[in-house]
Amino acid sequence: MGYQPRRWAPRKQPRKQRSRRGKIRAKSKRQKRPLSGSYVSEEKQAPTSEEVANKTLSRLNILGSQRYNLPPFNEHLDRWLMALRIVLSEFETSPAVKVDDQFVEECSQILFDVELKLKEIRLKEASVEQATWNISGAKRLLEQIESEYAAKSKETENRRDHEVARSSSKVEAIRKEVDNIARMKTGLFTGISKKAKAQKESEATGRLMSAEKELAATKEYFTIEQKRLRDEYARKRQPILEQIQNHEKKIDNIEAETQTDGSIEARRSGCEAIANAVNTLLRRSAEPD
Repeated sequence: MGYQPRRWAPRKQPRKQRSRRGKIRAKSKRQKRPLSGSYVSEEKQAPTSEEVANKTLSRLNILGSQRYNLPPFNEHLDRWLMALRIVLSEFETSPAVKVDDQFVEECSQILFDVELKLKEIRLKEASVEQATWNISGAKRLLEQIESEYAAKSKETENRRDHEVARSSSKVEAIRKEVDNIARMKTGLFTGISKKAKAQKESEATGRLMSAEKELAATKEYFTIEQKRLRDEYARKRQPILEQIQNHEKKIDNIEAETQTDGSIEARRSGCEAIANAVNTLLRRSAEPD
């Protein structure tokens, strides 16, 4: 029978000893393992003046190349100007940059010039709004004048119809009277002589002529009155129409000039001037005292 090595069972250790050694090994592992949730923080390096300047120049380039496609453009100009001020303020207050009085004066003057040009553009666009408001006011006034004219014209027409109808009725009544007198028979048995008939006919004819003149005068009066109302209406209406035409022409001229963003050149040149001031400041700072 071949040889088989004997298996030896490991020798049992006392319970207390095993427990002590296990604690030592666990403690050693805990010391080697990094603490959970702890990170090694490195101090962030502050940007240099060159890095701050490059960031500022990049932002100036973006602001200087911005374009607005649709009018009114003045709605964008205040936001753009605020963004430019923020860029300049962040550069001036950076600990890495030391600005001097020359830089501050140059940038203040550049901002003033840019604001002035943008103000001119805003005023030009605002004048369109004012002209539009003026047109609305003129049209309301025109409607009021037309309404007043229509009311007065209708009132005059009603009066004319009433007076003409009254005078026409009077003329018609007298004309019938004249016709009746003309048909009267004269003689011994009729109770009216030729002379009396002629007298009545003459008187009636006179009253008829007077009534017809009154009717003609009434018609003429109201014709003149209607003409007076039309002339007064035209006299009030014409200057308002001219105002509306002038305002519309002004709007057309301004809109023809402002269909494109007229602030592009002012904003571009302003950003470019500030960028040059930044570069000049860096060169001055690099020069030995």
